Formats: sequence, structure tokens, C-alpha cells
Amino acid sequence: MSTVKAAALLFATLSAAAAQTQITRVLDVAPVWSGHPVAFDLQTRGNRQFIAFYDAGRHMTMAQRRLDSTKWTFVRLASDLVWDSHNSVTMAFDAEGYLHVAGNMHVVPLVYFRSTRPYDITSLEPVHRMTGLQEAKCTYPRFLNGPNDELIFTYRDGRSGNGDQIYNIYDLRTKTWKRLLDTPLTDGESKRNAYLQGPFRGPDGYFHLVWVWRESPDASTNHDLSYARSKDLLHWETSTGKPLHLPMRLQTAEIVDPIPMQGGTLNGGSRTVFDSAGRLIIAYYKFDAHGNTQIYAARLEAGKWVIRQISDWDYRWEPKGGGSIINDLNFDGFSAEPGGMLQLQYWHRKYGFGAWLLQESDLQVKSGTEYRRRWPESLEKPESSFPGIKVRFLSSGRYLLRWETLEPNRDRPREGPLPGPSMLRLYELGR
Repeated sequence: MSTVKAAALLFATLSAAAAQTQITRVLDVAPVWSGHPVAFDLQTRGNRQFIAFYDAGRHMTMAQRRLDSTKWTFVRLASDLVWDSHNSVTMAFDAEGYLHVAGNMHVVPLVYFRSTRPYDITSLEPVHRMTGLQEAKCTYPRFLNGPNDELIFTYRDGRSGNGDQIYNIYDLRTKTWKRLLDTPLTDGESKRNAYLQGPFRGPDGYFHLVWVWRESPDASTNHDLSYARSKDLLHWETSTGKPLHLPMRLQTAEIVDPIPMQGGTLNGGSRTVFDSAGRLIIAYYKFDAHGNTQIYAARLEAGKWVIRQISDWDYRWEPKGGGSIINDLNFDGFSAEPGGMLQLQYWHRKYGFGAWLLQESDLQVKSGTEYRRRWPESLEKPESSFPGIKVRFLSSGRYLLRWETLEPNRDRPREGPLPGPSMLRLYELGR
């Protein structure tokens, strides 16, 4: 099961924006594949804008424009999408403005492109190796910036239930990649793999990492919510500052919540926020004592993780099986609010959209509150009448991408009629 950048692929992405914004501009980009969802990427650099996506023919494609222009420049890259919702496409810029693009990978050799001119998609060229090591079974590519804004690339080497997390760092001077670490960050010992969320940099200056372990391709074998932090992405420690030896393994990792297998949790199913005291809170879901799916929140208090149940739903969703799963529950917009409150917004297949206000002091739900959208609700209605079509969103700053696809199909080809291409549209938002 892949999260396929779940926040980007919800048919109504959730947000904690204080007020709904208005659409100030709409631009058609290109028709795109609608047979199954795959995550795209959108970035704006100075007066230039870039989109990475799969076109109507499932070709990996780049689009570029100047912000003062409605004309797009397109480049088709030499990589075609199969029936796999894991195969997201992502991009980043190094400090000199050269574009790096990676994607269309699910336990396959590295797929990576780099431009030969800054901010110019027409100069993208395939690069068939980074370090040349452990690049034959790549999944979940992600670029991030290190503590000194170095360009870092991470991916899983191996497969679900048997994989290691690899980190490379880019050398601007030589324009080559090398290992950030001389060992994988996590090690499944050929028995399992870690499904990571992060690392992300918090207001405390640490990079924070949250994950679950998984024993096999079956999503029901996710277990043990875990945590680590680092100042430099090289030296890692527990939430109380105890050094962690790399690679991190199940036996040595800090366990936030010892969720068992078949415990109702899912990789990618957690969200984080910092309260007013700078304490990290992890929200996630699992089964309660009655077997229903509930949202929980874990916070480090006096040196130990304190876990509180947030929801009280009479509903069981059991993530299981292999391939990309249709989620019954997603939540986002976990944010700090004035007056010592926290807000958590969610979408639930049975209960729809909703939000809670939590008292920061004890994480108790004080009341329900209005779910707040960043864009007009009308955008969430599909234009296509094809049965099962859903709207997908990707938000980046004041820009929003919108397109339509069917839901995941466990990464298997669909039989029978398929919807026609949908229009990928860019919306500029303003107050």
C-alpha cells in the first residue's frame, strides 16, 4: 500500500486556513491521465512556475511558465506510467537553480533527470545513476533540504516488508551524488521495512521522523508507531536525547505506541503539530478496545509519550491487502489555534468532513467546529460524469492544482471502459 502523497490525492484536501480564499486566476495546463491517481508536483521559484505530471498518454511531463504569462512550455520525459498509484513524480532545485526530477518508481531501477541549464526544463536529461549503489529497487523518491540547505534525496531500497531507507547528498561543486550516511537510516533486517513520514524540520531546529514498521506487502501488518529526531540528519536520537545507533531497527527504535499487527494503523496515516510549548504531537489512527477505528494523539510529557483518544466513532476500517488502498479516513490541517487550542480536521467515509477543537493542556475535545476550506466548495464537484471519478488537489502556497481520476485499483489494470482525460488546471488563490 502506498500513501501516494495522500494529502495531495484526497478528493477534498483538508486545510487549517483561517479563511476561505478566492480564485483570482485559472489556467488550463494539459489533459492528464484519469484511470488511476498518481501524485504530481508543483513548485514556484521567483517568477517561474513548474509542474511535473503524467499527461493523457501517461508520459512523464514537465510544464513551465513565467508568472506573467499564460503560455506553458512542455517537455515529455522518457518514462511512462503503468497501473501503479505508487509512481508519483517529484522535483527540486539545487542552490544553483538546476532542476532535479525523479519518479515513476515502485521497486524498479532509478528514474532520475537533471537539467543542464538553471530553471530550464528543456535542458532536462536522463541520469542513470546517482551513486550506482542500491539503485535497482527504488520506491518513494523524495527531495529535501538539509540543515544548511543542501539538496538531499531519499528513497526506499527494496520492497514492502523488506527494505532499507537510503539518503544521498548532492555536491554542487562536482555535480555528483554521494551517500549522506554510510549506512541505511533504517534496516528491516530482511524481515520488514520502515514506512517513514519525514524527516521534517520543526520550530525547535530538529528534523523529526515518524514511522510504522511493516512485515509484508499486506497493509494489515503495519505496527509499532516509532519516532526519532536529529539536528543534522547524521546523528539521530530519541525524544529524550538518547543517541540511536544506525541503522535503526525495530529492536532499537523508540516506540511511541506499540500498535500490534492487525491493529488498524496504516503507513502514512499520521500527522504532526507543535503546541505552544514546542512539544511535538503525533496524531494517528488505530483500533480501539472495541475494534473501531479511532484517531489518537501522542505527546511527549515529562519524558514519556502520553496517548489520548480523540474520536469516538462507531465504525471499523480495516486496512489490509497489497497495492494502493482506497482510504476510508484521512486527516490534515492539524494546527495550533489562539487561546490554547488545537484544531484537527478530517474526512471520513461515513461521517464526511469535520473538525474538532482540542484543549492544548490535556488534548481533550472541547467542541466540534466548522471545517474550513481554502477554496470554493464548487471545485470539489467532478466535471466528469464517469462513475467513480474523484477530484484531486495539490496545494502549494497560493497556487492549487486540480484534476480528476478514478480511485486506486490495488495497482492492477482496470477492465472495461475508462474515463477520458481530465484537464489539469492551475488556480491562483487570493484573499
